[in-house]
Amino acid sequence: MAIEVGQTLPAGKLTECVEFDPHNGCPMNPQPHDVMDMAKGKTIVLFAVPGAYTPLCSAQHLPGFVALADDIKAAGADEIWCLSVNDAFVMASWGREQNAAGKVRMMADGSAEYVKALGLDRDLTGGGMGIRAYRFAMIIKDGEVTYLGVEGSGEFGKSKAETILEELKK
Repeated sequence: MAIEVGQTLPAGKLTECVEFDPHNGCPMNPQPHDVMDMAKGKTIVLFAVPGAYTPLCSAQHLPGFVALADDIKAAGADEIWCLSVNDAFVMASWGREQNAAGKVRMMADGSAEYVKALGLDRDLTGGGMGIRAYRFAMIIKDGEVTYLGVEGSGEFGKSKAETILEELKK
């Protein structure tokens, strides 16, 4: 059963890596974060992608949030999180390449535990990707989901940055 508007986020952890080795540039020191602690008292925009470095995710989804981060925050979001079923090292590297630092937090759910808890996991094993997240976005206020847009295969509208910005302005 997928999470719905009006429900509280499930308990769980996401991992973030914000440090890079000064000698070789590799991400290092990933840190687990409790989702409920991070969301407490804040308005969070959380968007999920099926995979870091995948075409639509890299060409439009993450770049849209990076480009509109200041506007989204001015409209009321305290933080923007990008979630993917990838490890924290991959998410950190992808975020660095996409200039996300200070704009979008790159949150890893390496074993798909959190997207499963949300009920927003999908099986892409047939395409060689294993269990992944649906493409979605949500607005979370103090741990409660106030907007949820889940995309079907090939869709990109309910979860894009422009849509979230308009939802925040309502």
